[in-house]
Amino acid sequence: MKPVLGIETSCDETAAAVMGADGRVLAEAVLSQLSEHRPFGGVVPEVAARAHLHYLPELVRQVLTHAGVDSAGLGGIAATAGPGLIGGLIIGTQFGKGIAIAHRLPFIAINHLEAHALSARIPGLADGGAAFPYLLLLLSGGHSQCIAVTGVGRHVRLGGTIDDAAGEAFDKVAKLLGLGWPGGPALEVLAEEGDPARFPFPRPMLRRPGCDFSFSGLKTAVAQAVARLGKNALGREQAADIAASFQRAMVDVLADRAANAARMMQNAYPNAHLMVVAGGVAANARLRSTLARAAKDSGFQMLAPPVRLCSDNAVMVAWAGIERLRAGLIDDLSLDAQPRWPLETLNDQSILA
Repeated sequence: MKPVLGIETSCDETAAAVMGADGRVLAEAVLSQLSEHRPFGGVVPEVAARAHLHYLPELVRQVLTHAGVDSAGLGGIAATAGPGLIGGLIIGTQFGKGIAIAHRLPFIAINHLEAHALSARIPGLADGGAAFPYLLLLLSGGHSQCIAVTGVGRHVRLGGTIDDAAGEAFDKVAKLLGLGWPGGPALEVLAEEGDPARFPFPRPMLRRPGCDFSFSGLKTAVAQAVARLGKNALGREQAADIAASFQRAMVDVLADRAANAARMMQNAYPNAHLMVVAGGVAANARLRSTLARAAKDSGFQMLAPPVRLCSDNAVMVAWAGIERLRAGLIDDLSLDAQPRWPLETLNDQSILA
């Protein structure tokens, strides 16, 4: 199989990568849009779409040049088609389709969530590879889900958030503490200075059956604590204690939900012993270490992709394209970008090559 070009434009990172069929990354580039969105305190969809439109063609040219591959030498074009912000998704998929049409290449519409799910199978990340089935904890700014990954395009939802996603809660609490945007990494740094026992924040859903999540109550409790102390009078020590207490509550909940998900996974798939943690929140070091212990206690091995592959990137998109091409799956060029695209529907939207 020839190399695959991956394109990622689902939110506020413009990314492109060329990957060989053996999983070697031949070239990759990620262009952050932080400077464009920071003044607004979050991602502005129209600003993001315009940035993708401006930067994507040159970014693709750069990775192809660096990889020493021209468009005609590719084995396929993989582009994120959802879920995400519709403007960016349209730009990425249409650009990818244009290359595919011009050079008569297969086009693979990638589900962003499946790209995270399959990133654990990139060669070299797990000893002997990540064999199906395995448990996925997908934790990001827009998604918190427990998924049984049983094959390419085959996913069973075990549980998920009933309100806010984990990453959304991190960002909102960071904003309450005046840490700016994106808030998750800044909150993690500040939490290292604080006392995680000072504020007894609630642990929503803790010790309940199943593996659903809820974070709105925790977020509200933090907002109330900040209001009582007075945001304008909040010193760094108090802010650090709030950050540390919030992070501990969040990690406690996620570890409890992960343990329940592991039991559910073993009941349904007795040969499953791998827990994959992916998505932007998986970059949190305290969370990674705690989930590793929870996985071990449940008889699972935990695997988290390298931090650089936890956030949005085109490497995982290219790899998902390779996996789907190997499975004989391509997508019709008429397939539209989809702002909402549950993993469970993937089998209905792919056709045999």
